[in-house]
Amino acid sequence: MAHDGQLNIDAPVLLDDLLALTGAAVDPVTALLARAKETVGAMVTEDGRISNGLVEAHQTAAHGLAWLATYEQSLRKMQNWAEALQADGKFGETEALIHQIAFGEYLWQIYGGIQMNQGEIVRLQDLGLSQEDQRGLMEPAIQKLTQQGNTQAARTRLVALMQEQAANATVGASGLDEELEMIRDQFRRYAVEKVEPFAHDWHLKDELIPMEVIEELAEMGVFGLTIPEEYGGFGLSKASMCVVSEELSRGYIGVGSLGTRSEIAAELIIAGGTEEQKQKWLPRLASAETLPTAVFTEPNTGSDLGSLRTRAVKDGDTYKITGNKTWITHATRTQVMTLLARTDPATDNYKGLSMFLAEKTPGTEEDPFPTPGMTGGEIEVLGYRGMKEYELGFDGFEVKEENLLGGEEGKGFKQLMETFESARIQTAARAVGVAQSALDISMQYAQDRKQFGKALINFPRVSSKLAMMAVEIMVARQLTYFSAFEKDQGRRCDVEAGMAKLLGARVAWAAADNGLQIHGGNGFALEYKISRVLCDARILNIFEGAAEIQAQVIARRILG
Repeated sequence: MAHDGQLNIDAPVLLDDLLALTGAAVDPVTALLARAKETVGAMVTEDGRISNGLVEAHQTAAHGLAWLATYEQSLRKMQNWAEALQADGKFGETEALIHQIAFGEYLWQIYGGIQMNQGEIVRLQDLGLSQEDQRGLMEPAIQKLTQQGNTQAARTRLVALMQEQAANATVGASGLDEELEMIRDQFRRYAVEKVEPFAHDWHLKDELIPMEVIEELAEMGVFGLTIPEEYGGFGLSKASMCVVSEELSRGYIGVGSLGTRSEIAAELIIAGGTEEQKQKWLPRLASAETLPTAVFTEPNTGSDLGSLRTRAVKDGDTYKITGNKTWITHATRTQVMTLLARTDPATDNYKGLSMFLAEKTPGTEEDPFPTPGMTGGEIEVLGYRGMKEYELGFDGFEVKEENLLGGEEGKGFKQLMETFESARIQTAARAVGVAQSALDISMQYAQDRKQFGKALINFPRVSSKLAMMAVEIMVARQLTYFSAFEKDQGRRCDVEAGMAKLLGARVAWAAADNGLQIHGGNGFALEYKISRVLCDARILNIFEGAAEIQAQVIARRILG
C-alpha cells in the first residue's frame, strides 16, 4: 500500500493516478483564469481600451489577476515537471508528495484566497467572479486534491524522506539535464567550502565579500557565463546562470548576486551597444577585469524611472553628468557604471533618457569615491550586505562620448527594458537559493534541537513548515527554469520572468520567516544564521521591481 499521505491510492497505480488527477485539475483553473480576464478587463476598460486610471482604481482586482495567472502557470509547470520525470523513470515518492501537496495547497488557495503577501489575501470575488464562474472548481479531480492532497500525513511523510537524503541535495529531482546538474554540483561544492562557513561573519561585520572570492568565481567563469564566446565568455544558457545563481545564493545572497551585476551590464551592451563597445567591454566583464555597477534609481523616483532627473549635458566630446542616485549596489570597488541619465532636458518621461558606460576609479576604504565629480555615502541596511549600498552624487562627472551606449541618445529606457527579463529571472533564481538556505538551516536545527524529550522535527507543525518550504521551493524553481528556457529560445518572457520573480520572492520570505519560527527565541539572536537569511530574504520582494509593480506589469500584459 502507498503511504497514507499519498491520496490513499494503492502503490501500483499511485503515480499514474496522481498525474491523471493533477492533469485534470489544470484546465478548469485555466478556464477560470480566462473568465477572470474578462471580468477584470470589464472593470478597467474605457472606450474600448485599457485605462491606466481604472487599473489603478481597481488595483486589487488587477494584481489579483496577476497572482491567479501565476498560480495557473505554477500548476501547469509542475504538471509538466511531473510528467517529464515520470517519462524518465525519476518520479518517485518524494516527487509525488511534492506534486500532490503543491496541487492540494494551490488549488485551495485559488478557491479560498491567494496570499499576495502575509497581510493581503485576494479572493475570486475581488476579481468580479461569481459563484457560477467558480463552478469549474467543483471538478472531481480538484475536489479530491483539495481534500487529500496537502494533509498532515503527506507533509510528515515528505519530511521523513527528506531526512533520509543527502544534506546538500535538492528535495526532489529538479528535472534538469545532466550538464546543468553537473554545474549545480560544482557550485554547490564551492558554496559549501568557500561561502557558507564565512557568510554569517561577513554579514555581522558588514564587510564586503573578499576579492579572493570574486577572483575564484572569475576563474570558474561566473562573470562570463552567458556572454558569447566571440566576446570572451562561455556562451552558456540562462538556465545555467539560474543554477549558478541559485547555488551561490544558497550559500550567501551577496555571492549569488555578484554575477548579476555583470549579467545586467553585459545584457545592456549585447542588446544595445555598438560593435566597438562590445569588443571593448564584454571581454573585460567576462574575465572580471572590469566589475560593473548599475546606476539607475534616484531618491525620489523609485520604480518610476521615467521621472529621472539626473542630466547629461554634451560638452565637446564628453558628457557632464549632474544629479543624485541611490540604492547603488557594489558602487565602490567597481570600474564602470551603467548609468541612466536625461540627455533631452525638454522631456519629462522615459523618451529623453540615455544609457552611459561611465568609467570610474575603484575606491578604497579610506577614499571610496576618488573619481572627480563623484561623491557617495553608504546606506546601512538590514541584509544583502556583501556588496554594500550607496547614495551617489554627480557634479559635472565626465563621461566620454564614445561611452554613450549604442552611440545614440534617447535609447536608454528601451535598452534597460531589454534587460528586465534576464534581471528578473536572475532574481527568481536567487530567491530559490535563499529559500533553500532557509530550509537547509531550519532542517538541521529541527533535527538537532530537543524539546519535551524529542527533536523539534517530530512535532507536526514543525515538520509541516519544512515540508511546505520544500514544496514551494520546487514550484518557484520550475517557474524560474521555465522562464530561463523561454529566454534561451529567444521568446519574449517578461510575463514568465515576472511570475517567477513574484512567486519566488514570496516563497523566500515565507521560508525564512517560518525558519526563524522553528528556531524560536534563538532565531531572533544575531548569532544564528537564520536571522541573516530573514534579512536577506526581505529585499527580494523589493528590488528588480517591487511585488506590486511586478503584479501591475503582469496584469497589464495579460489584459493586453
